[in-house]
Amino acid sequence: MKALVLCAGKGTRLRPVTHSTPKHLIPVANRPILSYVLGQIADAGIKDVGLVISPDSGGRIREDVGDGSEWSLNVSYVVQENPKGLAHAVKVSRDYLGDSDFLMFLGDNLIEGGVAPFVGEFNAQSPDGLVLLKAVEDPRRFGVAELDASGRVERLVEKPKEPRSNLALVGAYVFTPAIHEAIDRIEPSWRGELEITDSIQMLLNMGKTVVSHELTGWWLDTGTRDDILEANRVLLDVASGTGGRTIEGMGMGVSGVSPDARLFDCVVREPVAIAAGCTLRNCTVGPHVSIGSCAMLEDASMEDSIVMGDTHIVGPLSFKGSVVGARAVVKADLRAGTVRLFLADDSVLEQ
Repeated sequence: MKALVLCAGKGTRLRPVTHSTPKHLIPVANRPILSYVLGQIADAGIKDVGLVISPDSGGRIREDVGDGSEWSLNVSYVVQENPKGLAHAVKVSRDYLGDSDFLMFLGDNLIEGGVAPFVGEFNAQSPDGLVLLKAVEDPRRFGVAELDASGRVERLVEKPKEPRSNLALVGAYVFTPAIHEAIDRIEPSWRGELEITDSIQMLLNMGKTVVSHELTGWWLDTGTRDDILEANRVLLDVASGTGGRTIEGMGMGVSGVSPDARLFDCVVREPVAIAAGCTLRNCTVGPHVSIGSCAMLEDASMEDSIVMGDTHIVGPLSFKGSVVGARAVVKADLRAGTVRLFLADDSVLEQ
């Protein structure tokens, strides 16, 4: 079995950050989102991975991922010139996939427990397709699956006005090569895209078997700033497990603080992730704050935020729910109130 990871999306809802950083490389808990995805694929026992990339952002992804050896994977690259839908990404990857079964995984989605149980169920049941589903409060926002009593998929509806199910399609699927014929038979949707929901419905129309696996843990689709911050919170909680301690002083003994970070006269409220080379003076940090390598902060208070590497922040400044890009400079004297920042790489904000 191979894996196909879709990374060609433009990330328009995350601009201006995605003008310079592909959304799949935005760090949560100080690791790129794509790094978690590749780790979960490796944990599932899959070795060969194709990354579908765009001409615009593909260079950064190639630079960060390389040949995949960091995850003990064999990574190849497929360029999708224009993002014309998930099924179109499979179509342009046909030569890479060959006659292999494959896991298709959206490169900006994170799943509790990984995809190993999902892949194992496919191998045990040998269907033509397996979809991962999650019960959601408002299924009108998603592709929705309708199941029979045995859990087989009977029908798929994209963003139904009156849903007959609350089971949304999560961004992971497993297919046999039969999906290629199904994709060849469908037409572009009203959006001008080849939809994966239409492709799976065509599989059903062809008499093929599609089964489901319901996810009971968390699912993080990191498409917006709020989604990114939620992922940061969840993954810091998972990594910490400390119960939210507060430690004052040099940061010694704080879970998530690199021993190569220097903290002076600081208050740290776990969980946090403070990378090597950081220098913090007179700061209150946390909970749920990630600070990338070699950042410098002085007279700042922050919670529920992501600060990328090599950033320089000087206050007095208090912020919450913020994302600050790499190498940004923020110098402001804001003694009253809390601000919410969303700054791209190399931004300068001075008062």
